[in-house]
Amino acid sequence: QRLKAAVHYTVGCLCQEVEEDKDVQFSKQSIAAISEITFRQCEIFAKDLEMFARHAKRTTVNTEDVKLLARRSNSLLKYITQKSEELASSNMEQKEKKKKKSSAAKGGRTPGEQATVTENEDSNMA
Repeated sequence: QRLKAAVHYTVGCLCQEVEEDKDVQFSKQSIAAISEITFRQCEIFAKDLEMFARHAKRTTVNTEDVKLLARRSNSLLKYITQKSEELASSNMEQKEKKKKKSSAAKGGRTPGEQATVTENEDSNMA
């Protein structure tokens, strides 16, 4: 019920923005109808996403499921793909920073350098 109220509030805010930009008016009934349709469509989207993941024998919805859902809207699919790629590159940068911090804490050597030093030390012992 709280989610439905939040959707109604957000739709109301969006309608106010459109009213200011386009110099039109929305009745309370039309805002309520748009809110109801939006909420029902979100329920359908949630069920579809769940089914896509289940079909792939997964329990978690991922970005590929969302892209599949958005496939009929080229602009939305393009936007989702772009944001997904941005998030992936951002995550990779964060992982690289963590690796550098952890390697600095271990004596400033990268994992590859550590393996080389260990092998050289082993050969020196022989």
